[in-house]
Amino acid sequence: MKFTYFYLISFLISLGCGKQQNAHLSEVQDFRYQLNLLFADTERSPLKKSAIKTFKGLSFFEFNPAFRVEAVLKLTPDAPVFEMKTTTERLPLYKKYAEASFVLAGRERRLNLFQLQDPLSTGTEAPHLFLPFNDLSNGKSTYGGGRYMNLPIPPAGSTHITIDFNQSYNPYCAYNEKYSCPIPPVANNLDINILAGIKAYKKPQ
Repeated sequence: MKFTYFYLISFLISLGCGKQQNAHLSEVQDFRYQLNLLFADTERSPLKKSAIKTFKGLSFFEFNPAFRVEAVLKLTPDAPVFEMKTTTERLPLYKKYAEASFVLAGRERRLNLFQLQDPLSTGTEAPHLFLPFNDLSNGKSTYGGGRYMNLPIPPAGSTHITIDFNQSYNPYCAYNEKYSCPIPPVANNLDINILAGIKAYKKPQ
């Protein structure tokens, strides 16, 4: 009887984990679908007009649940507003919102989360957090200028935040040099290959 109970509990746990992973996969697939829709849209796409005509979809790494992590949040409400460097002379105003600490590949990592200030000259802050980062895959399998993620602002009192590298995307500069793109700060350089999310863009011949 004890063995039957043990196997039943193990089965229910594995069933729950399977449902969570399926939900995660569905979320990532929807993210990729929406991104491809954006790039195929002639009105909104960052691609050059000549590239839109032959666009068949962006390239992504295989879905990997190991690159979704739960990070501990350390809010930085007293951080000053600063000018983030970009690929042009444009200097958008950002504020460090928090430090996020997590374990990935057996080591503790830390990334800074930022919030754009006064994005539309309305005296407000961006409704999401901005996470630019570099990793060891830059210039190889991923864009040399780093990648980005947008994260929802956690509810007040939250101590954790989910970071899913499967939902990373490229700066628009990876597709068209006319754009001005934030450069990931040095503090957000990861000494690991993040083989998840979007791959480097291969321009059509």
